Amino acid sequence: MDEHESNSSPPPSKDHETENVCNESTNVDAVEEDMDDSVKLRESSSSKKTEKSRTSNVWKYFTRIGAGDDGKHRAKCNGCNKKYVIGSQNGTSHLKHHMEKCTKLKFEDVRQMIMDGQGKLKARRIDPMVCRELCTNLIIQHGLPFNFVEYEALRIWISYINPDACLVSRNTIKSDVMKIHMKEKNMLKEEFRKIRNRICLTSDLWTSITGEGYIVLTAHYVNTNWKLCSKILNFCHFPPPHTGFELSKKINGFLHDWGIEKRIFSLTLDNASTNDVLIRTLKSELLLQNSLVCDGEFMHIRCCAHILNLIVQEGLKALGDSLDLIRESIKYVKGSESRMMKFKQCIEKLGDIDAKTALCIDVPTRWNSTFLMLESALKYKRVFGSFHLVDENYKYCLCDEKWKRVKKICVFLVPFYEITNMISATCYPTSNLYFLQVWTIQTHLLESLKDEDEVIRDMAERMMVKFDKYWDEYSIVLAFGAILDPRMKLETLGYCFEKIDPLTWEAKLEKIKEKLYKLFSEYCSKNDTSNPLKRKHSDMHMSTTSSSIDSIKSNALHVSHITF
Repeated sequence: MDEHESNSSPPPSKDHETENVCNESTNVDAVEEDMDDSVKLRESSSSKKTEKSRTSNVWKYFTRIGAGDDGKHRAKCNGCNKKYVIGSQNGTSHLKHHMEKCTKLKFEDVRQMIMDGQGKLKARRIDPMVCRELCTNLIIQHGLPFNFVEYEALRIWISYINPDACLVSRNTIKSDVMKIHMKEKNMLKEEFRKIRNRICLTSDLWTSITGEGYIVLTAHYVNTNWKLCSKILNFCHFPPPHTGFELSKKINGFLHDWGIEKRIFSLTLDNASTNDVLIRTLKSELLLQNSLVCDGEFMHIRCCAHILNLIVQEGLKALGDSLDLIRESIKYVKGSESRMMKFKQCIEKLGDIDAKTALCIDVPTRWNSTFLMLESALKYKRVFGSFHLVDENYKYCLCDEKWKRVKKICVFLVPFYEITNMISATCYPTSNLYFLQVWTIQTHLLESLKDEDEVIRDMAERMMVKFDKYWDEYSIVLAFGAILDPRMKLETLGYCFEKIDPLTWEAKLEKIKEKLYKLFSEYCSKNDTSNPLKRKHSDMHMSTTSSSIDSIKSNALHVSHITF
């Protein structure tokens, strides 16, 4: 249609204008009925794109003003008239940011207004992306299932609070959670890349109540701000077989995934036989890449808490059947409400029993829980003695001699309980505490071997056999932590060794010093000696006295951020 024909068209009537307001699509068809098919196609396509691009809420508060002299399309704020470039390449994020700051925008919908701290009305915008992010964080922090967002009652409640807020599906939430996971993972990878020190690892296998196996790998390191950090790198399903070779493959895959296979200093494991195979296989793999310090001599560290648990479990065998009788007694009393009522009646009859401490059952694989169970049972030994008189089915009552033995053993185990709590607490202790705790256990056992009480002596002998098996030689690499502690150093180690073995203490101390110097030399060889400042320190090191050498090497290890 040419320009003359277009200009000669009669103006639309008022009725037609009304119809235009009611039905815009009908009006467009009436005006453009003579256009070419190709023009109609282009206009239809343009209309669809415009409609699609205006789905964002920002277009309620911005007006398109067309292209400028530079050919770029712009939109102006309805409040302050500030102009912004728009288009498919720009998106609407910059418009949303302006809406958050603009004070001249007017929101006619009262439902979108709230009172601020000064009693003034301000806009309350419901951003769908913010809602999704907050909901995702809620699910992560509280361990909720993904289908939590599809609970009907939750959706009704959210709709009542604000009809404009909408919840997404569980698949969308799952996708958002994975995005956050990948974001945090990349941030941690970047942190690993920035730190100069090596990373220490701990790993363990865990079996769920359904019998499925899981493996966990945790990293311990000092960040650039000299803060000790612990991060769980992996916690995933690990189906059988749980052999040492398969464990090595799994952990090696984790290390390559995180990009830290050449940054490992040590790996702490429990004393399962499969872990010995794991260490041999993994060490061989890492040595081929020249990734370990001192050919992996200090790589394997045995879990101190696990060793201590094995030692005390061996000592508890001296209780004989007393331990089983106490465990069954507590199970029997707590097995039904009627028995608990009878037990409370016995407490009331005795009158002078402190019933604030509840009976607790133990986890047999954790000796410290067994200790707590024995302590709680000792407070009610008189109650158990009268309980079998009111309940003829109770068959687990201990005699006075066995109760005395339990009391002696509990007193003997108090130091072990305190040390167990220290080395297995939620906030894990650093390696400088290791040496003194092991030394304390050894001295306590040696003194108990001379005890007049036959029960204590028998218990100490059992525990000493296990101690010699695992701690006959203290972990050398963990002893370094005591040396680097300014309150201890080599002098304290020498004093402790001399107290235990006056004949061979010097040889033991010399062995630890030799390993310490070897580790220090390994780090020196990896440093760049082309730096004049480093060369100066190296020359100074060669000319210092023996005592100065000890100080320089200890400080150098500390500066190297070696963690255990």
